[in-house]
Amino acid sequence: MATTEIETDVPRAKAALSRKSFGGVRVYDHIVLWVGVFLMMGPLIVAFTTSTFDHVLIHKEGMQLGWGGQFMETYQTVLTQQGGFTGEVTGWLMTQNSFVLGIFFALGKIVVSMLAAYAIVYFRFRAATFCFWIIFLTLLLPLEVRILPSYEVVQQLGLLNSYTGLILPLIASATGTFFFRQFFKSVPNELLEAARIDGAGGWQFFVDMLIPLSKTMMAAIFIIMFVVGWNQYLWPTLMTTDETYFTLVRGIKQIMQIMIGADIPKYNEALAMAVLAMLPPALVIVIFQRMFIKGLVEQEK
Repeated sequence: MATTEIETDVPRAKAALSRKSFGGVRVYDHIVLWVGVFLMMGPLIVAFTTSTFDHVLIHKEGMQLGWGGQFMETYQTVLTQQGGFTGEVTGWLMTQNSFVLGIFFALGKIVVSMLAAYAIVYFRFRAATFCFWIIFLTLLLPLEVRILPSYEVVQQLGLLNSYTGLILPLIASATGTFFFRQFFKSVPNELLEAARIDGAGGWQFFVDMLIPLSKTMMAAIFIIMFVVGWNQYLWPTLMTTDETYFTLVRGIKQIMQIMIGADIPKYNEALAMAVLAMLPPALVIVIFQRMFIKGLVEQEK
């Protein structure tokens, strides 16, 4: 009897200890997460709250943590007030340009990357692996390394100050090609054989089979590339001299240069521009985070 009770209590004790340890780990994990949230969001919150104060008060007392009461006035001015050297550009126009760059930048990379990965995986030519590693090695060459030849090509093609010049030279993506290649290699070969038996050609197999299977991966790549495209600064700076093509990130620097000429720079409007520049990528990630995670980790087809 006693032995039976002891044997019964051992699993209970182990389960209780396991729950206690698991609870302790969860508390520790949440503490680490909250510390990370504070470190990452703290400066953004201060930037937002400071933008609601008057620029004179900010100049005198520095950054503010509170509510200044000028939220609507400041953000309406930033979005609608005409400025720049021509006196025609607005924050809303720069926001639209940023959306055009971010969306078509991401879509272009998805299309090119999928086609490149499809050719590498399914065409089965001898140089497929070699071509993939050549593409992959371009990750070691950032945009700054090839900025001069890229600019020369765009200039000779007459694509300066155009959406085509902003987007087209950047749509090749080694990162996207790598992810889609790995994804396509995990697709069962039975699907390809079944498509061949049904008489489907290469293009039909790509459209009817691979694209539907790749929706989550496409969503994940779109989110990554949209954020990258939205935050582009160097390339739009070189490609655009016409203010009507300025992006929001590009325009912040231009507006700051204009503000410096005033007696008291309008810090509140500058911070409001920075907050607006951060908001769309953050919303995209928060809204589509499940698709983002699912696209990167899902393995079942």
